[in-house]
Amino acid sequence: MSTPPSPGDEPPRRSGAAVRRRRWLGPAARYATLLLMLVVMLGPIVWQFLTSIRGRTENVYDGVLPSQPTLDNYVRVAESFPLLQYVGNTLTVAVLAITSNLLFAAMGGYALSRAAWKGRRAVFTVLVATLMFPFESVMISMFLTVREMGLVDTLIGVWLPGAVSVLNIMIMRAAFLAVPKEVEEAAVLDGAGEWTRFTRVFLPAAKGALAVVCITSFMGAWDDFLWPLLVLTNSDHYTLQLGLKTLAGATTVNDQRLIAAGAMAALLPMMLLFFALQRFFFKGVGEGAVKT
Repeated sequence: MSTPPSPGDEPPRRSGAAVRRRRWLGPAARYATLLLMLVVMLGPIVWQFLTSIRGRTENVYDGVLPSQPTLDNYVRVAESFPLLQYVGNTLTVAVLAITSNLLFAAMGGYALSRAAWKGRRAVFTVLVATLMFPFESVMISMFLTVREMGLVDTLIGVWLPGAVSVLNIMIMRAAFLAVPKEVEEAAVLDGAGEWTRFTRVFLPAAKGALAVVCITSFMGAWDDFLWPLLVLTNSDHYTLQLGLKTLAGATTVNDQRLIAAGAMAALLPMMLLFFALQRFFFKGVGEGAVKT
């Protein structure tokens, strides 16, 4: 039989000060880590903005805050190259990409999540496998296809490869899988057809995922540089990223203030879209995490 432990064998109790210190150190370490991540992520953006509002006579690397803040650099950027035209071209491609991705990703995600048809698992496996191939590995074949279609040097040719993303299809599939089957069964009992269930039941339940698709599609089209560089030859069709490249190589030159102002002009629409849809974006991320 085991003997009960003597009072001297009891583990020492921690003092109240040690417990309070332990409780304080945990949150402090977490907040310090988050603060460090915030500085790393936002630091370059803040530096670009501060550079873009420096006066012409200021040294770019002289201190952090500009001594003569001005918006003149943004005016000079608009005068240096056709900014509004490039923004219009990019918006055209972005709107086409958002529309097609919302439509095709939603339909593809619904088909992979609900409809029972032969070969569904095989199609899903092939789609997931395509995510492993980088864009550079299929870039030449895509260019040859677009050229055969006569779409080189057109905005349609820029948009077409990004008309629907496999990742967006997976996002919509995960969101539709999170919809309870009881809801669908109730709609069937009410006499709702396939299209009615898709538009009246599933799409309203996946608003967050649709916001995620909208943001990712816009960012992909707005930030794309390599594919427009391959497809476009006429400067009248340039997207904003190609226009910024010409700005960096213009005779204005080597003026970091202008380059920073152009970069901030390109970043602003993405920030506005994200802040406008952030509530739905985080809801959509949560919907995708419920069931995959």
